[in-house]
Amino acid sequence: MSRLALLAAGVAGLTVLAIAPAGAAAPSPNTTGTVTSCGASGLQAGLATKVCAEITGTTVEIYGKVSLAGPPSPGSPMPAPKQLFTTLSAEVVGVASPETRTKEVLFTSTTLEVRGLTTNVPCGSTVRGTFGVSSYPWAAKPVVHEVTITC
Repeated sequence: MSRLALLAAGVAGLTVLAIAPAGAAAPSPNTTGTVTSCGASGLQAGLATKVCAEITGTTVEIYGKVSLAGPPSPGSPMPAPKQLFTTLSAEVVGVASPETRTKEVLFTSTTLEVRGLTTNVPCGSTVRGTFGVSSYPWAAKPVVHEVTITC
């Protein structure tokens, strides 16, 4: 196969992957592995945040991620550790009230995951996760992600 044909096949494959929406993959419970999907990033307390869902069958774990919003400027020191107050919640939409956990964490400069909410849900359910991060003087602006469990 010529180099041009290989390049065209690679571009076509990447185009197909780029067209599928990030949260659209609704895994079936018959899937043997774990599927992870994350919502859009948001800025909270000067940091990049997102909420993710790990789905294994009908078990869903909601967790939040905190990372630097961008690389430090060349020659500048690494950011000082920051005390964060996090709020993670998960709910099965239309079925029950959200379950919420708050946690105080220390963010250094590496990506941090805040875990703790796992639930079993019936087929066809939509699970909504929210993740809020605050640090004085910034208030939380929670990010949201929804996944639907199909059977």
